Amino acid sequence: MSDGGLLAEFLATTVATIRDVLPIAAVLLGFQFLVIREPPPHLRRIVIGFLYVLIGLSLFLLGLEKALFPLGRVMAGQLTAPEFIAGPGAVASALSWEDYGWVYLFAFAVGFSTTIAEPSLIAVAIKANEVSGGAIGIWGLRLAVALGVAVGITLGTFRIIVGAPIHWFIITGYVIVVLQTFFAPRLIVPLAYDSGGVTTSTVTVPLVAALGLGLAETVPGRSPLLDGFGLIAFASLFPMMTVMAYAQLSELRARRRDPEPEEVN
Repeated sequence: MSDGGLLAEFLATTVATIRDVLPIAAVLLGFQFLVIREPPPHLRRIVIGFLYVLIGLSLFLLGLEKALFPLGRVMAGQLTAPEFIAGPGAVASALSWEDYGWVYLFAFAVGFSTTIAEPSLIAVAIKANEVSGGAIGIWGLRLAVALGVAVGITLGTFRIIVGAPIHWFIITGYVIVVLQTFFAPRLIVPLAYDSGGVTTSTVTVPLVAALGLGLAETVPGRSPLLDGFGLIAFASLFPMMTVMAYAQLSELRARRRDPEPEEVN
């Protein structure tokens, strides 16, 4: 594509981004001037930051279309090709779910690496560390969430490959989450529930969606509409389990390290 065509696409994306962001700006400024009735502090800085957000979102959306979505689909197609899995002359109908080991490994690595780099998770981990007075570690929370996303996406790719109904996985997962809620420390339960949401943000969602659609398009007998979507649900569900499990293990270790003194008769 020529530079002129790319610039035209960037301008079109920027216009669409401005149209999408204007309602948010209208709500914020409306409350500021009509309800609070005071001008916002550092107005010039806010306007400059708003422009940075518009430019950054436009570049990010353009990058998704030009790089991340195509890359995810290409990687899924290459990893599920019968020639790659079983050698020249192999046919897809002869493959079973055990043969897709590289797909599971790729899904785990993508889920873990994208979550570690997720800006929203970093922000939540920093705030949780500040509010808890250091009781919740920044890296401990990030690793727990990243592990949950990695396991969830790996299980989701397995579901796509075998063609199993998604609702049985999701129902079972939420039953486990509800049971964990009764036993996990109360301090961590709300944060664990929020951790499932912060994973579905700017970095994780595009690659995960592209991976799911790529698998559904290349695995024989799968429908992109029925099977290609749903990986993001796994990415939201499993971090709740791993964060609560992380808190339960930390509490258990603390009890073993500092046992309560026995009562004196």
